[in-house]
Amino acid sequence: MPSLRLAVLSGRFAVCRLPADAAVPAWADAGGFVSVTRTAHELSVLCAEERVPADVRSEAGFRALMLEGPFDFSAVGILASVASPLAEGGVSLFAVSTFDTDYVLVKDERLADALRVLAAAGHAISLPS
Repeated sequence: MPSLRLAVLSGRFAVCRLPADAAVPAWADAGGFVSVTRTAHELSVLCAEERVPADVRSEAGFRALMLEGPFDFSAVGILASVASPLAEGGVSLFAVSTFDTDYVLVKDERLADALRVLAAAGHAISLPS
């Protein structure tokens, strides 16, 4: 498995579930790290947790780690090199991929555990300034 550089993003994030036919809400896309995924069954929005209205179904309290890419689409084992040590350390994750890289989100209360197991797996980690 490759050794990677990961950067911890500032702030806390939430994953929201909206109806499949809902419009992308304006509150979600106010800059920063945002991900929107629509399927036939749901609209999922990942954004800063302070933007999420109280009446929206969501899971908050995530911290994000960016795998410093870009990575070629033919690269093998990139996400697994992070997911496997986290699984072995008992840390669950929520993953989001973009064209250039991957992001792994863990609950804030497990961030220290995640950083410990990822460092032990040989990954370099930079903290927000």
